[in-house]
Amino acid sequence: MTTFRTAREIPASLEQVFAAFSQPARLARWWGPAGFTNTFSICEFNNGGRWSFVMHGPDGHNYPNENVFAEIQAPEKIIIEHVSEPRYRLTVVLAPSALGTTVLWSQTFDNPDVASRIQHIVLPANEQNLERLSVEVLCNPDRG
Repeated sequence: MTTFRTAREIPASLEQVFAAFSQPARLARWWGPAGFTNTFSICEFNNGGRWSFVMHGPDGHNYPNENVFAEIQAPEKIIIEHVSEPRYRLTVVLAPSALGTTVLWSQTFDNPDVASRIQHIVLPANEQNLERLSVEVLCNPDRG
């Protein structure tokens, strides 16, 4: 398996959820698994824009990340190419739902061996990431 999928319902509008991605200060607050923080050096939220940052783990380790916002269709879709190792493509689709917005999160790794080796990290990390997104959107509903 090279693609990991998860979904989350957030009782907020598409625009409110999208704003948590499109505003760098907000994105820095919630991006990553539980316990991680971020320092962004570049966050060009536009088609083809660069996104360079360091994730700071709760264990004290730093994890440099280089990305490109490959495609942005406001407020429905964001595709992020993670161009540093491990290489993957993250597709986030926001769809209206009875409760507000469904976030569909699909992460496809270039290398199936890498995906297999880190699956035990990726699956809970993606759930934690979506939980942090939900908290950001619900705690800051007027930002967006």
